[in-house]
Amino acid sequence: MRVAIAGAGAVGRSVARELLQNNHEVLLIDKDPRAIRAQSVPEAEWLLADACELSSLEEAALSRCQVMVAATGDDKANLVVSLLAKTEFAVPRTVARVNHPANEWLFTDSWGVDVLVSTPRLLSALVEEAVSVGDLVRLFTLRRGGANLVELTLPEDSPYVGGLVRDVQWPVDVALVAILRDGGIHLPEADRSLEAGDELLLVAAEAREDEIGRLLAPIEHPS
Repeated sequence: MRVAIAGAGAVGRSVARELLQNNHEVLLIDKDPRAIRAQSVPEAEWLLADACELSSLEEAALSRCQVMVAATGDDKANLVVSLLAKTEFAVPRTVARVNHPANEWLFTDSWGVDVLVSTPRLLSALVEEAVSVGDLVRLFTLRRGGANLVELTLPEDSPYVGGLVRDVQWPVDVALVAILRDGGIHLPEADRSLEAGDELLLVAAEAREDEIGRLLAPIEHPS
């Protein structure tokens, strides 16, 4: 897979290294000559150019890329890059970095964004995920499918503890994708048991998130 990354700062370079380790082709683009540090990621291609300019993206042969990652420190630039990649070059998937949470509402498919990654939201979600049991935590927003990747740690008094995956009457537009238990990742086969403390990763439409909480959260008993 060929991936273009706009923004060759610390974030862009880190993403590039991870992708290269997984045998993908990577092109790093930045308009700041000081950011062009080819020796830091020698396996990547480098381009000194403004990714917000159509001519720059043409020079980058963006139409050959399967993914565009907008990873600059400027939210406006990330929106423009995503929109150009999607509308002018038909890049199948765009991933955009959100630097300021107040701008998150802009990062929609109207601006060509398929997946947004908000560092403040992600850090907050990871903190919540570490301490919350029985509460639904949103990890990522998947704009293209109108869904979110969410996590819920199954509490001891959930009605499904001790049951099987097939026993759960999942709402429409909800899919259990993995069960994290004892440091391992388990596929959600129908005969897989559910245990207290299981971390359930689900893809769900936003409108269904409350239903998941009511389904799996502790049963409230009258005092």
